[in-house]
Amino acid sequence: MSMTTKNLPVNSRLLLAAGLAFVFAYAAIASFRQPGEWVGYVPSFMTKAVPADTAVKAIAGYELLLSAWLLSGKYRKYAAALSALTLAGIVVFNWGQMLITFRDVGLFFMALALFLE
Repeated sequence: MSMTTKNLPVNSRLLLAAGLAFVFAYAAIASFRQPGEWVGYVPSFMTKAVPADTAVKAIAGYELLLSAWLLSGKYRKYAAALSALTLAGIVVFNWGQMLITFRDVGLFFMALALFLE
C-alpha cells in the first residue's frame, strides 16, 4: 500500500511534531543548565558577534520557542520548515562533529516530512 505524506494520519503528524519539540526543548533546557557543554556547537560567526555564552542562551531561547510552536499546532507547516532549516544548519555548521550530529540528519527528514504533509 502506497502512502504519501498527504495521507499521514493526524496522530502521525502529532507524533512527528512532539518528537521534534522534545529534541528542541531538551537541547534548550540542557543549554540553559550547562551552557559550557554547548558552546562548541555554536557557529564561529555567531561567537565573533556576541560572547559564546550569550549565543548559547539565545539559541536555547529560540529552540524553546520553536518547540512550543510545534506543539501549539498553529501554522505547524511553517514551524516544521523552520525546524528543518535549523537542523540543516546544525549539521552544516558542525560537519566535523558528525559522530554526534548524524542524528540531526534523521531529525531533519522528520521535520521535512512534517512540512510536506
